[in-house]
Amino acid sequence: MVVYIGRPAVQLPGHVIPRRRIAEDMERRHADHPRLASVRRVLDRMPAQRRYSQPFETVLADRDATERNTTAFADVCRMGTAAARRALDAHHLSPADVDCVVTSHSTGDAVPGLDVHLVAELGLRPDVARRPMTQLGCAGGAHALITAVDHVRAHPGTTVLVVVAESLSSTYHHGDTGLEMMIYKALWGDSGAALLVADRPLGPGLAVADTWEYLLPGSALRYRKRTDAAGVHFDSERSAPRSVAEASPALRDWLARPLPGGDPTADPWPLDFVVAHTGGPALLTDLADRLGLDDKQLAHSWSSLDEVGNLGGASVLDVLARTHTAPPPPGAHGLLLGFGPGFAVSALKTTWVEGAGTPAVDLDHDSWGQDQDLQVVLGSP
Repeated sequence: MVVYIGRPAVQLPGHVIPRRRIAEDMERRHADHPRLASVRRVLDRMPAQRRYSQPFETVLADRDATERNTTAFADVCRMGTAAARRALDAHHLSPADVDCVVTSHSTGDAVPGLDVHLVAELGLRPDVARRPMTQLGCAGGAHALITAVDHVRAHPGTTVLVVVAESLSSTYHHGDTGLEMMIYKALWGDSGAALLVADRPLGPGLAVADTWEYLLPGSALRYRKRTDAAGVHFDSERSAPRSVAEASPALRDWLARPLPGGDPTADPWPLDFVVAHTGGPALLTDLADRLGLDDKQLAHSWSSLDEVGNLGGASVLDVLARTHTAPPPPGAHGLLLGFGPGFAVSALKTTWVEGAGTPAVDLDHDSWGQDQDLQVVLGSP
């Protein structure tokens, strides 16, 4: 069975934070930091701005874990719901047409989570299948797609709505002064993204040939989430930058492996285009070196990183949305992959198809105004 992935809708929040404001905050609060000069050199190579779901003054304020988490979950729901509505509208589908919803968010801890919120806010059927995931981090987008593909293969004729959202600005802490955490503050942005997956073409997009999941042995602590009285933190070990290099042999082996039921003598899967998670400049550079990729193959990942930063699990969907603006030719073979805590890799071998039923509205990006009333969006609790 061929499974198709449609064009993502990406919802960006309305608070635009210039890089200089982040740099100024660090220099003011950490003037005696022993590696401040190194941090500033890295910041100078970062994108010129970020999108936050809250004003910068709120992000910088001293807030406890409860306040941070409550606000983060509300923002995750707001951005995810807006993206989902736009994805459905663009394909002229109603909420009743959705048979399964797959969600991913690692910020905004809540029970029930984003999946239940979407059922209520979108008016999805009460018997809709739900696949909520909250521990995937930056691998969330690619892993959610694999989950959606598996559901369609198991239930032919169904339509799956994938929604990924993160409020990574909620992890901005003045007490995080390690070099990596200082850099993360300038790297991460907030967003929501949504798309549809089905066993029929959804307009131009991806046809999935195979999927792959891999967990690098002994890597559980390399990237991890930590919660204390101040809120959520994302930590990494000194060995973390080696993860792409150490996982790449297994990735190359999978790319060389024939498709299930395919010709065992077939050549390795060609990489005419790549939709890769935007972990950071070092990750993209290392990925290019390990897979022999050129600037063109990673152009959309680089542009996403430059313009909106690392959006966590939603980043790979933002890269896919950008791929639709300058698509490869029909029949081109590609790779979609995400990296996340563990160190985990989720990947899909794909082919670009023209399909039918092209969405009638622009799905690339939209933004919430800075004065958007959150209560209007979420409704009463």
